[in-house]
Amino acid sequence: MIDVVAHDPKMGEAVLVMNEPNEWDSSDEQLLSLQERFNAYVSFVLDGEMAETHPELAGKPARIEVRCAHMPDSRALELLGLIHDQLAFQDIKMEVVVKDTAG
Repeated sequence: MIDVVAHDPKMGEAVLVMNEPNEWDSSDEQLLSLQERFNAYVSFVLDGEMAETHPELAGKPARIEVRCAHMPDSRALELLGLIHDQLAFQDIKMEVVVKDTAG
């Protein structure tokens, strides 16, 4: 499931938000889960499901925003970098936003 689908009028993009509230533990299970979630998000965009459920976003460029409660560890960052590069081939942007829990 997609956590949040929104429109960024400033950038003219459809934004799909993926919330990651857990701490990164470098486990294969967590990285596999992250990869599977990205696959679901990408197919949501590329298979036309987003255009069906959100017709106002049809034809808009897509951005997947990963909102993390904690800074990703090195294995997660490596995977996110690979995913970022693959998404670029599909004209889908990706951003990682780490929520500042300090203060």
